[in-house]
Amino acid sequence: MGCEYFENRDCEYYPCHKAERINCLFCFCPLYDRDDCGGNCREIVSGGKTVKDCSECLLPHTEGGYEYVINKLRSSEESSERSEKVETKNKRQCI
Repeated sequence: MGCEYFENRDCEYYPCHKAERINCLFCFCPLYDRDDCGGNCREIVSGGKTVKDCSECLLPHTEGGYEYVINKLRSSEESSERSEKVETKNKRQCI
C-alpha cells in the first residue's frame, strides 16, 4: 500500500472501530460536515444539540475508503467551481 493507508496501533483510542484493519489516515473524516457523506451515520442528541454519530461507520477506514473520500471531495469541489462560474456569469449579465 502507498500513502493512502496508515494504521496507528500506538494510538490510545486504537481500535476505535470494530474492523480487522483500520485506516487511520482519516481519523477525523473530512466528510463529517456533509449530509450526503455516504456513510452509515446516525443523529444523536448530545448536550441539547443534534450531532452526527459516525462511531459505526467504517467507510473512510477500510479498503477503498481513501479513494471514496478523495472522489467525494473532488466531485463536490468541481460542483462548487461550476456553481461559482455560473454565479459570476450571471452577475456579469446583470450589470
